[in-house]
Amino acid sequence: MENEDDLQATELYMDDAESSYIEDSSEDDTTDEDVGKIVHLVSEKFRKSKDARDSDEERWLQSYRNYRGLYGPDVAFTNTEKSRVFVKITKTKVLAAYGQLVDVLFGNNRFPITIDPTTLPEGIQAAVHFQKDSQPAPAAPSAPGMPPAPPAAPVEMPKPSPTALVFNSLPSYLQDKFEPVQDRLTEGTSGTPESVNFFPAMEAAKKMEKKIHDQLEESNASKQLRTAAFECALFGTGVMKGPFAIDKEYANWDEEGNYNPTIKTVPKCSSVSIWNFYPDPDANNMDEAEYVVERHKMSRSQIRALKKRPFFRENAIDDAIANGENYKSEYWETLMQDDSLESAPDRFEVLEFWGYVDTDLLEEYDVDIPKELKDSEQVSVNIWVCQGRVLRLVMNPFTPTYLPYYAVPYEVNPYSFFGVGLAENMDDTQTLMNGFMRMAVDNAALSGNLILEIDETNMAPGQDLSVYPGKVFTRQGGAPGQSIFGTKFPNVSNENMQMFDKARVLADESTGFPSFAHGQTGVQGVGRTASGISMLMSAANGSIRTVIKNVDDYLLAPLGKSFFNFNMQFDFDPEIKGDLEVKAQGTSSLMANEVRSQRLMQFLGVVQNPMLAPFTKIDYLIREIAESMDLDPDKVTNNMSEAALMAEVLKKMQKEELPVGPDGSVPDAPAGIQATDTQGSGGGTIGTGSVPTPGETGFPANTGEGGI
Repeated sequence: MENEDDLQATELYMDDAESSYIEDSSEDDTTDEDVGKIVHLVSEKFRKSKDARDSDEERWLQSYRNYRGLYGPDVAFTNTEKSRVFVKITKTKVLAAYGQLVDVLFGNNRFPITIDPTTLPEGIQAAVHFQKDSQPAPAAPSAPGMPPAPPAAPVEMPKPSPTALVFNSLPSYLQDKFEPVQDRLTEGTSGTPESVNFFPAMEAAKKMEKKIHDQLEESNASKQLRTAAFECALFGTGVMKGPFAIDKEYANWDEEGNYNPTIKTVPKCSSVSIWNFYPDPDANNMDEAEYVVERHKMSRSQIRALKKRPFFRENAIDDAIANGENYKSEYWETLMQDDSLESAPDRFEVLEFWGYVDTDLLEEYDVDIPKELKDSEQVSVNIWVCQGRVLRLVMNPFTPTYLPYYAVPYEVNPYSFFGVGLAENMDDTQTLMNGFMRMAVDNAALSGNLILEIDETNMAPGQDLSVYPGKVFTRQGGAPGQSIFGTKFPNVSNENMQMFDKARVLADESTGFPSFAHGQTGVQGVGRTASGISMLMSAANGSIRTVIKNVDDYLLAPLGKSFFNFNMQFDFDPEIKGDLEVKAQGTSSLMANEVRSQRLMQFLGVVQNPMLAPFTKIDYLIREIAESMDLDPDKVTNNMSEAALMAEVLKKMQKEELPVGPDGSVPDAPAGIQATDTQGSGGGTIGTGSVPTPGETGFPANTGEGGI
């Protein structure tokens, strides 16, 4: 259950962390009254959450048994039932739902999170532009005998709006870039060819998005999201946590061949098993939760590794190790194990608490509260407890304060924290299918064999009455009548299988996943036509759309916002900061890239109309087309200024390839071709005139050449 990668995470801390954590001490924690209060608080919160989720654990166990094809202890078989078959339709449905979730979430081959500027960004301009330099036009050549024409007047540049205000409102890093053109800088966009548009808010958003995606790749977030999605489909709730900073090791060898790794601090997120997740029982979602307790199962080496992490108390860890392993398996762990043999514990139970604690209690524990929080009645903290020892106590490092856990329901239960999973929705239909299948198998076994009736009065006494091919029975001499009678049991398995099929149809309706979607053949009715299959697939997509929306709202959006806040708080790169917003893109991925790319290309064809072109953000459209084709827009597209420069280069190359003569014609080209002829009709005679007849000039047969 435990994610070992998460155990190596190094939590960030506040800048004044020296006054926000407890010092290590050589004193025994058991003799410290205040320490006992902290341990008691965490233990009580854990016990309360544990007791409150008993009913949920029973639901999860039943879902797990149906997925594995195991009968629970509450299933009683009669003496006449011989078959113990379990039809694993639940497993098929869960894997189908999980596969569709993964396909939708990663349909664009990237983590489904984007960053966009707000509608009216504050602190950074949405768009600015400036006019390019204009050179005086050269004087036109004068005709012979005429006085030279006066030089052309220079083109007057339009006076921009107060440029000083626009320039000074830019971030410092943009002021350095726009300093050469600060006198011509104007807020907003311009549609004239002589202007260069720049979008500072969009540039900051794309840089922030690229940084977050790089951080998610570094933390293997896609794998963690898939794990959470699987538990979401099976048990009804998936959980992730983060981001936390970790020291990641990158392999590196020096010139002499010595291993010299590079250590880089990067944020990390991870999945949390629902079995180890104990939220506030009085909350229906994470926004309402005041605390969360995560249960860790650590080995001796793992708990020793905590000493290397910031603000863990080495003496408390040594005391906990000296007391020996204390992990006790929960009842559900024993039931879920294939090998239920009990053994002595060889692991430590460590409780990780995130939540609010009374300020007075922390002051009694000698924790210096930051000045801005001293007047608060309670503060958010992170506490680690094991063996009655406080291994770590620090202030919540995140600003604004939040609990770094995200729980997404498969199907929302408005009156419970935990959602309803697909396996639970088809629990009854799974029971029906198992019952009808067992009856069909038992009936087939009976109907496939004869039931024998033996008249012992006609048989010699003491005979073995078992029947096998070639068996010889001895009759009493002179006794009339037949001694052995065979009876065939009626076969009613077809009726049982019809009921099985009806139960399977009910499973399709209760889960929203039709059987044909995961490989069932022999679909009847409307599903036999192409339009019918399209209708059924649309209905299936409608079911998964609700689940994806939950993933967007409960997991992707808050997780992306946490990464955004993480970078805003701990990353000092000014180019990624601005008035931005995080958007989850799970729902938008329901439309395949191929369809999206076609629609974008159709829209591009529409806006090529000169009347619509000024209203279109061509640069943004081109980037979207590149993304729909799984290409990196930053690598294959230019911004507006780069595009204007490239247009000038291409125009110059075209002029060099086709030099124009004084009369407008192209030298060394066939007669009639003009440089300005863009339609291919500039004086040519192809396809015009009349065909020569025999005897006329130009007819090939006159000379015997080219004729038949």
